[in-house]
Amino acid sequence: MTEKIIILGSGPAGYTAAIYAARAGLKPLMIEGIEPGGQLMTTTDVDNYPGFPGGIQGPDLMLEMRKQAERFGTRIVAGNVAEVSVAKSPFKLRTDDTEYNTESLVISTGAAARWLGLKSEQELRGKGVSACATCDGFFFKGQDLIVAGGGDTAMEEALYLSGIAKSVTVVHRRDEFRASKAMQDRAKSTKNISFALDSVIEQINNVAAGKVTSVILKNVKTDKKSEKKCEGVFIAIGHKPNTDLFQGKLKLNKTGYIITNHDSTATSAEGVFAAGDVADHVYRQAVTAAGTGCMAALDAERWLRSKNKL
Repeated sequence: MTEKIIILGSGPAGYTAAIYAARAGLKPLMIEGIEPGGQLMTTTDVDNYPGFPGGIQGPDLMLEMRKQAERFGTRIVAGNVAEVSVAKSPFKLRTDDTEYNTESLVISTGAAARWLGLKSEQELRGKGVSACATCDGFFFKGQDLIVAGGGDTAMEEALYLSGIAKSVTVVHRRDEFRASKAMQDRAKSTKNISFALDSVIEQINNVAAGKVTSVILKNVKTDKKSEKKCEGVFIAIGHKPNTDLFQGKLKLNKTGYIITNHDSTATSAEGVFAAGDVADHVYRQAVTAAGTGCMAALDAERWLRSKNKL
């Protein structure tokens, strides 16, 4: 059997693509991927998704999206695609135990935040540790915060948080930043942003209390340790798009994000479309992912019609 459309990934982009594709009569098949529900499954309070004035828990939002996709006829299967051929439609995909053929493909496999690798960091995720200032900064009004990183992302996070927090300390393991000079200058000229250079976060306290109360910093040149009180830690050392499967098969940018055509979700392979964080290294929000999921479904439907595949 050849599907009209297969959607890879089950975050906001994937579910929205499924809703639109199903309503268009494409009978979409969704392959969930290794993290069903995507990054929002590890997010507690979601306060910035339209339509939920009282906020909603990340897993609850994903469950509602899933129900909506299924209501219109989306078939959802567990599994992770191990091999894919996108040279020509119909495309071939293989999971560990099943092979699929599809006329069109929407890739919404997302991206994963890079973490420091601390046990305390993982235990306090969603309890004061975050990888997204625009997602979670609102909850830290008037508090003392830490941003870990030294690139443009770290500077952007620090600048955004500076308008919300009492203070922001940028912790960077080197004595020079990778960020552009313009971004550095903006951060350095902001009164409530300070810097801890040649330093790494060795531990985040306080797991026992279930919230962030301080970090232990270690100077990499002197090995001297110090405690810095704070109420939130934002990890800003980049994201890794889940595109290993498409290396050498689709055009990717230098950091691995799928390149799409201008004003479109179309990729370098005709009939293959990309939505959400797998192609978005700028905004990385649930609402923007959902928007591009809609676009991808519409683009796929129009492409299928143009090729007389419907």
